[in-house]
Amino acid sequence: MIFTTTQSSSFKAEFEELLGRGKMDIAHVTGIVGGIISEIQKDKNRALFEHIAKFDNWTPKCDDDLQISQESMQQAYENLDEKLKSALHMAYERIKVYHEKQKPQSWFDTEANGTILGQKVTPVDSAGLYIPGGKAAYPSSLLMNVIPAQVAGVENIVVCTPTPDNEPNELLLAACHLCGVTQVYKVGGASAIAAMAYGTENIPKVDVITGPGNIFVATAKKMVFGDVNIDMIAGPSEIGILADDSANPNHMAIDLLSQAEHDEMASSILITPSQKLADAVKVEIENWLQKLPREAIARKSIEERGAIIVTQDMDEAIKLMNEIAPEHLEVATMSPFELLPYIKHAGAIFLGHNTPEAIGDYVAGPNHTLPTGGTAKFYSPLSVEDFMKKSSIISFSSAAINEIGEECALIANTEGLTAHEQSVRVRLK
Repeated sequence: MIFTTTQSSSFKAEFEELLGRGKMDIAHVTGIVGGIISEIQKDKNRALFEHIAKFDNWTPKCDDDLQISQESMQQAYENLDEKLKSALHMAYERIKVYHEKQKPQSWFDTEANGTILGQKVTPVDSAGLYIPGGKAAYPSSLLMNVIPAQVAGVENIVVCTPTPDNEPNELLLAACHLCGVTQVYKVGGASAIAAMAYGTENIPKVDVITGPGNIFVATAKKMVFGDVNIDMIAGPSEIGILADDSANPNHMAIDLLSQAEHDEMASSILITPSQKLADAVKVEIENWLQKLPREAIARKSIEERGAIIVTQDMDEAIKLMNEIAPEHLEVATMSPFELLPYIKHAGAIFLGHNTPEAIGDYVAGPNHTLPTGGTAKFYSPLSVEDFMKKSSIISFSSAAINEIGEECALIANTEGLTAHEQSVRVRLK
């Protein structure tokens, strides 16, 4: 664990290491993933069967074995504990309400001369959602990917999830039923991305692929981009915290660990101008680690990719955090909203002492599929717009084209495009 101040001689090198935290050795797996994609494109289901046998330790007996039945999803839902069922329904409703407010609208403007300009917003026909599965399954990720697609109006939603030993995660199946998903396939990894990008005998080709995954999934998404759209290239999870003396060290410690327990590659970074808080949080982290079932994972993450940075003041802390551009950013200060205008780069911003990152993972409403590794500088959270596309609308009357057509023809002539020029001039009086 890096515990340093901006005044230390080694700080610059340590901070550069933090900025490079999201780099994945994609080149190392590109050849493997490229081979998988090629095999799916060529042999479709036959290749899928081979990949499933190799990576998930079971072999489908026929094409129908790839798909999870609606009956099994309904049964999993009915078997849910009532309190958990209620919690999932509450999460669904809150996520849906939030995303409904994101839905863009078509618009049209009419000018006095009869020109009509506008924008038509249309959902994509189909979306493929990749949801990690197996022993660690995340029904919350299913909700966060399905709901914005549904709100957008996508008619054909396909879900792929790995099922090691042909044992689908019951909680994930229950969430599928709750969301009304009907096409769920027992396919994982790069194979699933390729299947959704190019189609097989069972799995339809989609227009956009979203959802988290490991380096093989991320690499596959990057390689099929252009043939389909994707949401983002997401890496290991991360949290950044800006805090002052008003923050509770115990809360800050467990909030940092809430990301560290995801996997060894997760990053947890606290930046504060308070040496007292930094020292206290370091102690509390050790206390909490000894209580966590996933201690080994969290400890390795904290030791290798965690950081507590003590700055001269909050201005410097904000500057450093903007450079990091974290996936999740907690602002645990006396007056968090006063700092909000100065925060430029973060996937999701959690303001105040009672807003832990975990509340955003499940029930707050905003999407938890967020840019990682500093990509919050140019990526946004998954949203309804990721499942929609825009078309420009243009309509000119005779009066309108005669009003500005001469200027258009002149520009076309200057560019040497005679047909462009004449296609306008033949309409001019």
